[in-house]
Amino acid sequence: MLGPGSTDPSMPAGTRVSFARDAIEGEGPLRGLFAGLEMANAEWVVLAGGDMPDLQPAVLREMLRAARETGVVAVTLSDGGMERPLPSVLRTVPATAAARALLEAGRRSLRDLLAVVATVVVDEPTWTALDPERRTLRDVDEPTDMDR
Repeated sequence: MLGPGSTDPSMPAGTRVSFARDAIEGEGPLRGLFAGLEMANAEWVVLAGGDMPDLQPAVLREMLRAARETGVVAVTLSDGGMERPLPSVLRTVPATAAARALLEAGRRSLRDLLAVVATVVVDEPTWTALDPERRTLRDVDEPTDMDR
């Protein structure tokens, strides 16, 4: 997700990427997600932060499996008893409708979306069996985070 006036980041040659842009700057992560959902042309999307360099494919596959088998709108991971909004797997059409309604009501957080749609949470033992080092949840917010 990019701000309205930002330039596209450089990508490796041959990489096919579309960048969604916030329609209105500073309106929070739900606005950015909404812009991305409106561009999506797949039944399911994977939502992750650009600062999450170690997403593990096995964990994402497990999340997609749970989504397809249960038919819910969202799948998240449990972490210390809490539901993590990133990464998530979302069913595009109902997630877009829910995000639109929340934005119209002045709501802006990803957790707001997860609170109003049918969600399955992959329990910690299940996903950490696929990612024992918990790399899927690693994010890089500060330069010192790169040392981890």
